[in-house]
Amino acid sequence: MTTASTIQKELRALASPETAAILQRFFKTGPGQYGEGDVFLGIKVPPMRALAKQHRDAGLDTVAALLDSRYHEERFFALLLLMQFYSRATDMERGAACDLYLGCTRRINNWDLVDVSAPHIVGRHLQERSRKVLHKLARSSSLWERRIAIISTLHFIRLHDFDDALRIAATLLQDEHDLMHKAVGWMLREVGKRDLAAEEGFLLKHYRAMPRTMLRYAIERFPESKRKNYLLGKV
Repeated sequence: MTTASTIQKELRALASPETAAILQRFFKTGPGQYGEGDVFLGIKVPPMRALAKQHRDAGLDTVAALLDSRYHEERFFALLLLMQFYSRATDMERGAACDLYLGCTRRINNWDLVDVSAPHIVGRHLQERSRKVLHKLARSSSLWERRIAIISTLHFIRLHDFDDALRIAATLLQDEHDLMHKAVGWMLREVGKRDLAAEEGFLLKHYRAMPRTMLRYAIERFPESKRKNYLLGKV
């Protein structure tokens, strides 16, 4: 079975200092920024996805070891492996995979790590289970746990199940972080793609209180005249 050390060697062979410098800036790793202190090897996503397919046998021990890495790409790779594991796992193994994920949220600590994985692991696992954990995460002091809460609902939204997405969106209306404004607006827009009335029902109740970025993301696909009315508060 694939070991973490084997994968780490293969990832290091793909690393680029020049790309690492670009990623360090893009993911806001400077003092006081949301990704403060994160360290990059400098690997783009397509090569990592290709490499992950070669390690479909990787187990949870390997995933856990990589999730504990200081390197962003190794944590990203761990999540790719965890998604592959979940897809082929038994019900008991899927429970263990989701528990591992929720127990390592401090390591899932940037928006790309959350967005690539939360719907496919947490959302998928909770499809037929209690979703109380998402509502707890939505009230967390951790930016990344709050983002996991709302982004996980994308799995439900794709199944035309909007209740949890809209309830969590309401919980997060006054979130202070721009990354959460974007995430909530994105999920509202995804609801609207499938049921415009459901999205507009939420907006008509809350749009005046929504942060500007959240509203802009939510109404991005609206006709220009309707979008302008929302922004001007004339709906």
